[in-house]
Amino acid sequence: MANEISLKYGCNPNQKPSRIFMQQGELPVQVLNGKPGYINFLDAFNSWQLVKELKQAAGLPAAASFKHVSPAGAAVYVPLSDTLKKIYFVDDLELSPMASAYAAARGADRMSSYGDWAALSDVCDKETATLLAREVSDGIIAPGYTDEALSILKAKRKGNYNIVQIDPDYVPAPIEHKDVFGITFEQGRNELKIDEALLNDLPTANKALTPEAKRDLVVSLITLKYTQSNSVCYVKNGQAIGVGAGQQSRVHCTRLAGNKADNWYLRQAPQVLELPFRPDIRRPDRDNTIDVYISDDYMDVLADGMWEQFFAVKPEPFTREERRAWLDGMSGVSLGSDAFFPFGDNIERAHKSGVEFIAQPGGSIRDDNVIEVCDKYGIAMAFTGIRLFHH
Repeated sequence: MANEISLKYGCNPNQKPSRIFMQQGELPVQVLNGKPGYINFLDAFNSWQLVKELKQAAGLPAAASFKHVSPAGAAVYVPLSDTLKKIYFVDDLELSPMASAYAAARGADRMSSYGDWAALSDVCDKETATLLAREVSDGIIAPGYTDEALSILKAKRKGNYNIVQIDPDYVPAPIEHKDVFGITFEQGRNELKIDEALLNDLPTANKALTPEAKRDLVVSLITLKYTQSNSVCYVKNGQAIGVGAGQQSRVHCTRLAGNKADNWYLRQAPQVLELPFRPDIRRPDRDNTIDVYISDDYMDVLADGMWEQFFAVKPEPFTREERRAWLDGMSGVSLGSDAFFPFGDNIERAHKSGVEFIAQPGGSIRDDNVIEVCDKYGIAMAFTGIRLFHH
């Protein structure tokens, strides 16, 4: 390993020179293929920390799909249902636990995951590489690769796919630095351990957290630890189904993430599963078309006659009333927030997306109102006492 890797440029082409380097010692990463850029490495190091902590907390293989230094999705291994395999476009593949975790991480918000950076907690196997080989992705970081997986990935993107291997035993210095405007910032690393011990303070009338809810709340909090703030994360069955990142208003985070969670659930509706797509439509175009189909915009597509570009037969519209009726069946969702909820409107919005369990720091002067709204819907909420801002 070297102590420096030169990069083509920084965040933008005009930002030169660019490199990553260690002040002391050698870099804990090797580039096995391709030429990762500045943003690629930001995604790689943030996503690796996320999946490493998920694996440590849950004891399960974990994966993340990153875009612009925030997770589009993250998941621990939970066997996928036939429906989820279908909406993630992996029902024709053999899936290992690692491949299943990545399919879930990428599949929850496939539009945002387009062109992602993938992170795996465990060695990349043939099944995961086969899945990645047919998706649009910028690169991957993992602690290792089987020979077969490496061969598959090296053939991707005309041989230019970015493959990074990290030393899983690397421990960074306890103090970190960042330069902004020529000025160096220094702080202690966020070494906070996130586990079920943070979920013991339940101020709501409902104090029942199922084992699955505890797992999902831990997944949400670890995901938020590496998501640009403000941030909110909805989780179900071990996978993030909606991440709202980088919003200035908490309720906008809750709405953005909630809308993504709704889209994830709407994709499982019979009306969507049975859409008569033309056989020549690519997966990204299907994703985009489904996103339009489950929105109010689809009526304009029908009116303009553009449906023939995507469908063999004109499908019936998925009406607003039908969508709401389907969403009313959504339940068992867990939600984490990186800082306290200042108003009960966040809980009102979360309830519409099937949220039954919440973890947030607490400490707002309106905690009583937030608790009251939770009690109104029978939501169990834990005050963690910890903030998870990430900038």
